[in-house]
Amino acid sequence: MNGAHLVASIGWTLIHFLWQGALIGCAVALALFAMRKARAEHRYTVACTGLFLCLALPAAGLVLRLQAAGANQAGALFGAAAVRPAMEDGLFWDALLREHIALIVACWAACALALALRMALGLAWIRRAASGERGDAAWQARLDRLAAQCGVTRPVRLRLVDGLSSPVTAGWWRPVVLVPASLVTGMPAHLLEALLAHELAHIRRHDYLVNLAQNVVETLLFYHPAVWWISGRIRTEREHIADDIAARQLGEPRRLALALSELDKLQFSTHHLAQAANGGNLMKRITRLVRPDTQAPSWKAAVPVIGLAMLSAAVFANAQPAQATAQQVDQQALADFHSCAKPEYPEADHKARHEGTVELGFLVGLDGKVKENKVQKSSGHAGLDEAARSALVKCSFKPALANGKPVQAWTKVSYIWQLK
Repeated sequence: MNGAHLVASIGWTLIHFLWQGALIGCAVALALFAMRKARAEHRYTVACTGLFLCLALPAAGLVLRLQAAGANQAGALFGAAAVRPAMEDGLFWDALLREHIALIVACWAACALALALRMALGLAWIRRAASGERGDAAWQARLDRLAAQCGVTRPVRLRLVDGLSSPVTAGWWRPVVLVPASLVTGMPAHLLEALLAHELAHIRRHDYLVNLAQNVVETLLFYHPAVWWISGRIRTEREHIADDIAARQLGEPRRLALALSELDKLQFSTHHLAQAANGGNLMKRITRLVRPDTQAPSWKAAVPVIGLAMLSAAVFANAQPAQATAQQVDQQALADFHSCAKPEYPEADHKARHEGTVELGFLVGLDGKVKENKVQKSSGHAGLDEAARSALVKCSFKPALANGKPVQAWTKVSYIWQLK
């Protein structure tokens, strides 16, 4: 496989994820809307499953394309019959995408690299804060006592950090809770203990690893709004779960609500690479703790469903004209092989004694000229495929006929490579 095939495979994987991600987002939105009164743990599981599919589906599609040794030889993981015509059969924007596929991949790689650098800087900041800031023996003892009550068996370090306005949790093997130095003197001790109980709930559930995985998915698939929306729902439900655990541990939900209320008055910044007590919507969390049975469902929860459903419907709608055009063709376009040179056997493939049959697709215009082309079925050797394509694309064709009139349509040409 050459570099061009690799770039094209990545590019078409990113493009196909536009409709795949929309479908996943729509399914997750419907499920969460139906489960709006269910436990936070169940909604969290649904959202995590959706984000996992957002990564697994394009990954599987990329593997299929790489195995087929060509960007146009593997369809989507599911729904290929319905979607591939919209992406590959004669649409104007398909030609535009093919022409700029390398630029699309380059822009994606540049943005993903910038986000990866941002994530690395965040991890470096956390590591430096965890190792370089000062501790507090009295609060470390309180944290140890709370950890034992919460069932956390691993040692949990506490560090006081200047310039931070909300406690955050980082690390999995050696977890650490970063506490703003200002909170130690500016917040009543029993309220700060409530916030620490919330952080210990994250440590107990190993939420840091899931949060880190979220950042990886966001970095790779940053261009899709469904990814950010699903990831945001995961963080919201995770905060609700940690609130519930802390409230049960403290035996005082109002105490945690009061601590969050005090925290809301502070000017804080959120570090997405760590678990923070200020995550999610603080006022909704406070209301949920104080009045858990009075949360009426909002019509706004259905907005993502409507938007993603409309996007998915638009993708499938675009597939229909191309299919209808193919059905209306009475006579396929025919190639005039005297108008173009015979493909020459690539030297490397000749020496390796490669043989095979390649099936090529050509979009023939009203003037008989090829407008677009693709490899529909590989011979098994990229050199043979490209040699046949580059030669036959120069042939003139007799246009396809529909109701006796020339029309633009796709036609298939097979070329057999055989050593004598």
